[in-house]
Amino acid sequence: MGKSQKKKSMRRHNPMRVPDSHLPKGLASASSTSTKNEAILPIIQKMEGPDASDRKWACVAVSNLIQNDSSTRRLLQGKNVVGALITRLTDNEDEVVLEAMGALRNLCIDGGYDICAEMYNKNILTILKTFIPKISNILSQYLEAPKTAPANAQRLVYDFADNVITTLWCLSETSNKALNAINSINLIPFLMSFLASRDKLTIAPVLAAAQCLYVLTDDNDSASVSLKSNAEYISCLLSIAQSPDQPANGKGKDINDHRLITLRVLSSGILRNISPLPQPSAASIVDIDKDIALPLLQPVISSVKLPEIASRAQQLVDGLSLEPQIEKMSLKNTPKSDHKSSSELELEQLEANLRTVQLALEILTGVCATLPDPSAGIEGETEIEDEDEDEDMADDDEVMDETNIEDRGHNNDSANPTVLSSLVPSLLSLIQPTSLSFPPLATSSIHPPTTTALSAIHISAMECLNNIFLSVATSPSPSVSADAEGGRKVWNEVWASLGVVGTELGLGQERRKEMWEIGVGVLWGLALVWKGTLSATEEQIQVLIRYCDGASDEITKVKCIGALECLAQYPQSITSNQVIANYLLTLLPTPSSPSPAGVESLIQAVSALIDIYSDETLPYDINFRQGGMLQTLVASVENVRKAVKRIDRKKPGGKDLRRRGEEIRDNLVAFIQYRRNLGLQN
Repeated sequence: MGKSQKKKSMRRHNPMRVPDSHLPKGLASASSTSTKNEAILPIIQKMEGPDASDRKWACVAVSNLIQNDSSTRRLLQGKNVVGALITRLTDNEDEVVLEAMGALRNLCIDGGYDICAEMYNKNILTILKTFIPKISNILSQYLEAPKTAPANAQRLVYDFADNVITTLWCLSETSNKALNAINSINLIPFLMSFLASRDKLTIAPVLAAAQCLYVLTDDNDSASVSLKSNAEYISCLLSIAQSPDQPANGKGKDINDHRLITLRVLSSGILRNISPLPQPSAASIVDIDKDIALPLLQPVISSVKLPEIASRAQQLVDGLSLEPQIEKMSLKNTPKSDHKSSSELELEQLEANLRTVQLALEILTGVCATLPDPSAGIEGETEIEDEDEDEDMADDDEVMDETNIEDRGHNNDSANPTVLSSLVPSLLSLIQPTSLSFPPLATSSIHPPTTTALSAIHISAMECLNNIFLSVATSPSPSVSADAEGGRKVWNEVWASLGVVGTELGLGQERRKEMWEIGVGVLWGLALVWKGTLSATEEQIQVLIRYCDGASDEITKVKCIGALECLAQYPQSITSNQVIANYLLTLLPTPSSPSPAGVESLIQAVSALIDIYSDETLPYDINFRQGGMLQTLVASVENVRKAVKRIDRKKPGGKDLRRRGEEIRDNLVAFIQYRRNLGLQN
């Protein structure tokens, strides 16, 4: 059973702030749902026109048109708006360059992977690299002598730098190829200069720099080594993470500005990414998790009230219809690209607050993921992989890390019952969906940014719960295991969440699917911790069986089988035991047909049946004796052997799976002999 360790190949993605996955592929569906078709061609024409004011207007118009509108964004993308905007980055008019950069940044944030990949393929990095020294020089002049700095210095340092940095961090999450290209720019000194000068700058570019650092140091040795090799950088990050939310002498900073908290959260995340800190140094004695992360992040996740935020967002969206719309204004009076109504500004603030909570949860998931991990889908010791297998696994796309978790020097405090009691109630609250948490079927949300932020919180909170209870199952805590009533409460809360999420999946419902995939893992962890004392309803068992049958990936099927295995071991649930065992038997091969399940599911099912009926004195063992299960197991042996033999050791994870399969195969033979001997004795 694995934790939500995100592998390198899975980390490099920029989630879409305004998804278009509810739309069928192609431009036709976007054209039929966009209300701004007629505006697109004039924008593209003006962007390439001879008049600088027209080019500037066109760049601004892109930002305005794509706002919360995935259909229009797709149509613009179909007209090569990305290529046109990249061309404008070399415009001879600074104002055009500034607005083009802002539009590209907005496209990155809203459009995610596809648009970022297009920008990378169209060589945007070549141009962005030229901006870094220019911004650095202007920043130095501005900090040393603000009055003698160029007239546009403030906008270059604030708006332009913010847009360039944000685009870079979005691009870095696009692919490993893009990340390597960005690594070659050596951005760390440039980004740290903003954090070091935070007291003299507004918060926006500082926050963008911190976000970029957080992304770049995530499982990226090049950036991590560059950062941790400089004692001043580490001292700066520690100072931010440990500081109270005071504005100091910072310009434009309000003590109540939530972005100051976000900056601290990001700094703690960066410090975790580069841990362990180099020794000997004062910083190396700091326990990042215990002394910084947990005390900072726990209040962040416990203070948010998602239903209230969703309700307020709904009110604001309803009120937007009463405010004048940008596209209805005269094009002669070009609005600024950052022109926002009061409702839009408040919606952005709500979204920013939600993103901070999601970030805190993401870091907490990492805190929990550093604890011991059982191997390959069963309770047991973790096996160390050979070096060549480690290399194979590094490219594996599976989210669940079923090999050993690297010891990164963090204490296992999240397995402590006191820590559990402080984290779990908040996490249970954060997995409960609101009215805006997921888009309606086959259409978009009334406010996509709020919906994507809410769903990200639910998923991250579920990931935290997954890792917490896996950790407890791996390193049992007697006081936790003895609290059967507490386990029942968590079990019911998780089911309540999944019940609201629902099983109606389809276009645009990818986040609902993620909730179920992670949620089943949480159910398995809970069933492991309270095995023998936790029972399930008939409906819950049937839901797990149906979900297992309908799952398209082996990992999810294994989690379902693992949960069912534990639930079958509640001594008094003889009927439930029979239902589960009969289902597991359907996954076995027969002499005339192979298993209908994949090999991982088959191995898990065989292991489950052995575990369930390993103690013949339990009340539910009557099902084994009266159901003819021994004969069914005997008939499956030969095809189980063949299935295990077909496992390719050369595939990622294949060596470990083959080893586990051979172990379960041998256990099956031994179990059959044991039960036969019992029959002879009786």
